Amino acid sequence: MALQEEMESQGNFLFKHRGTFPIIILVIGFYIFLQTKMHNDLYRGDDTFNADIYEYLCLFVSLFGLIIRSYTVGHTPANTSGRNTSGQLAEVLNTTGIYSIVRHPLYLGNFFMWLGVAMLTVNFWFIVTFIFIYWIYYERIMFAEEQFLRKKFGTIYTSWANRTPAFLPAFKQFEKPVLPFSWKKVLKKEKNGLVAVFLIFFIFYVAGCYVTNQKINNLFLAYGFVFSVGLYFILKYLKKYTKVLDETGR
Repeated sequence: MALQEEMESQGNFLFKHRGTFPIIILVIGFYIFLQTKMHNDLYRGDDTFNADIYEYLCLFVSLFGLIIRSYTVGHTPANTSGRNTSGQLAEVLNTTGIYSIVRHPLYLGNFFMWLGVAMLTVNFWFIVTFIFIYWIYYERIMFAEEQFLRKKFGTIYTSWANRTPAFLPAFKQFEKPVLPFSWKKVLKKEKNGLVAVFLIFFIFYVAGCYVTNQKINNLFLAYGFVFSVGLYFILKYLKKYTKVLDETGR
């Protein structure tokens, strides 16, 4: 098999199973986080390191990634950007809004969401390894997606791709989105991301308190976790049993 076809085949396989990568990172990161909490002097009274502020910084990085995803999804039509895992899907080619400055904004958002979790370990080599593996892993997925789009949209796609960076945004090229922002679509499509962020950070926090014999007193994480879980089930109900979140063409 030629390298191009092999890359495309690998990318399609990883696309369908891309939910596995975060789980692996999460398990390894959780172990390293606990080891850091128990044995690293940074959590043992070093005045130059404020663990609470640092963990809020990590949460901000993850939420920043979710904001990127939400902005992307909120301006797209139906059957384009999303969390589908069955295969490549694109009824139209998105080229305005955030897609005018970067070709893969959803994966850029994913990167920051998981970078925040990786940063919790306070382990430089784990963070660097995560960035490297993320690059290799998603490079193949992006390659497969672009092959699909190239075949479907032809010169329209290549013209857009030639002027738009794959992963590092070119902010000067921004074009106003064609569609207005849809909170309904964001709530329907990105509820999983919100609850996942607060669930992961809350579990890490509680486990960290347990291994260091500290009291659980971070009310922001606790309330954020409860709120996100409650919102998730409400939106799940609305999506399944009502049409409140439905919008034509979105």
